[in-house]
Amino acid sequence: MHLELLSNINSPKDLRQLDSSQLEQLARELREFIIDIVSTKEGHLGASLGVIELTIALHYCFNTPEDLLVWDVGHQAYGHKILTGRREVFDTNRKLNGISGFPKRDESPYDTFGVGHSSTSISAALGMAISSQLKGDFDKQHIAVIGDASIASGMAFEGLNHAGVTNANLLVILNDNAIGIDPSVGALKTYLTKAKIGKKPPQDNIIEALNFSYDGPIDGHDLPELLKAFERLKTIKGPKLLHIITKKGKGLKQAEDDQVRYHAPGKFDKTTGEVLPKNDQNLPPKFQDVFGLTLLELARKDKSIVGITPAMPTGSSLKFMMEEFPDRAFDVGIAEQHAVTLSAGMATQGHRVFCTIYSTFLQRAYDQVIHDVALQNLPVIFCIDRAGLVGNDGATHHGAYDLAFLRCIPNMIVAAPSNAIDLRQMLYTASRGLEHPIAIRYPRGRGTVKEWKQDFKALEIGKGLKLRDGKDLAVLSLGSISSEVEDALNTIDNSFSIAHYDLRFLKPLDESMLQSVFNRFENIITIEDGCMKGGFGDAVLDYAQTSSYKGRIHKLGIPDEFIEQGDTKELYDLAGISSEKIKDKIKAILNP
Repeated sequence: MHLELLSNINSPKDLRQLDSSQLEQLARELREFIIDIVSTKEGHLGASLGVIELTIALHYCFNTPEDLLVWDVGHQAYGHKILTGRREVFDTNRKLNGISGFPKRDESPYDTFGVGHSSTSISAALGMAISSQLKGDFDKQHIAVIGDASIASGMAFEGLNHAGVTNANLLVILNDNAIGIDPSVGALKTYLTKAKIGKKPPQDNIIEALNFSYDGPIDGHDLPELLKAFERLKTIKGPKLLHIITKKGKGLKQAEDDQVRYHAPGKFDKTTGEVLPKNDQNLPPKFQDVFGLTLLELARKDKSIVGITPAMPTGSSLKFMMEEFPDRAFDVGIAEQHAVTLSAGMATQGHRVFCTIYSTFLQRAYDQVIHDVALQNLPVIFCIDRAGLVGNDGATHHGAYDLAFLRCIPNMIVAAPSNAIDLRQMLYTASRGLEHPIAIRYPRGRGTVKEWKQDFKALEIGKGLKLRDGKDLAVLSLGSISSEVEDALNTIDNSFSIAHYDLRFLKPLDESMLQSVFNRFENIITIEDGCMKGGFGDAVLDYAQTSSYKGRIHKLGIPDEFIEQGDTKELYDLAGISSEKIKDKIKAILNP
């Protein structure tokens, strides 16, 4: 790969030394570089390919990092990272001890705001713009780049609404490509699809109604047009919005044609664009597919069942139900708060609502979980995907906190199946009707059980399971981390006799099982794929104290720090919850 221009660009200052006529060639080289690296190292592809020209134009026209550029979500920031001094280390992207897959403040001064969740860019950039004014700086530029899927989120509207009554020097760039991870949905999307390059939508302009100066739509792949627009907009004070139309995956035909798959395609042939086949035969299914296929099976038998997801129908596998029952399965867009309260509203009318949402995104709807669901004791079924450490997406996406923040909510049942069979049976149990809301959390990726599609059998709420007996020490696990415990116990020295209990439920705890364990063992290890502060281990400790337990309880879990990106197994080891670290802990306790 010959990078005649890109190889000499180590910062935007170098970029600005180029003649504008050279930028088209730079765009081709930057695309080629991203495709070359991501084809073997994996990552988010389509979004970054779609903003190559925009990224070059922004750093060419604006004086970054003095002018402040904020990316929304950050899936599209690969070109930005490469042009801002990280070209030589870009192959470490999303790897342990490498650069983050998202903008990150302590990684580069060009990353003005850390992102990973959507719809924060406008509020953040507005905050920066107001701060500049308070310091007497009225010339600094503040730019927020946000997609058409993200701008439909409530937080983005809140930012627009506030900005419209200020004179802040804020430029919002609406990158309109009709897709987030899955295709965009909602009335705003319908409105935007009427916009054509050079022609505003025919009805009243919603952006102008919010007191923004509106420009566009223009072709977001037309570099001369982008440069001209930015030079003009730099002279306009106050809030303004530039509407650009782009194609996600631009420059790689397969990525343009299959935008959902090529959002993060895994490894692919950089020449043909074809995704390299994975040997998935005879592998256990992904937990998300066990959820999606089981829910579809249940929905066929029960017309009261509905499914709701905030913008993740493919990632959560709600797509299976959406395809067969489109009137009973809803993608509500990037709107977690709305998804939860919509679920509550439907639950008041007798529907059995399965709200599937990633653990990291459920954090965004915490008030609604408490006030709109739990306080009213509505039996919403939260299916919490990507719980625990999720791997290469890093700190913004780890589902580390759901056990702790759900445990403290009255009326909430909290369940964590250890395998696909338990997940299936918990979904079935919840579908039969409960008196309280329930959260069922499960991890990203595949489980360990192949024959998961067993006959339905209701589980008793709050009852755990003894997986193996022993006499020297007891390990209490919650959720899929059970497989790491089993791996440890299967390979540990036979001189140790270790019992293993799967609690299945954080709330209510199986107190009778715990009492039996307290009566038999002087040493107990609790282990969870969640933060130790306030989580499963603390729940066991609380009960042990009320039971006057005199032995020792050793907690393993995610420590009180943010865990960065890396392979999940690497991160388990880093957090001290891998099978090897579990073995080390057992040996240290029994052979001090």
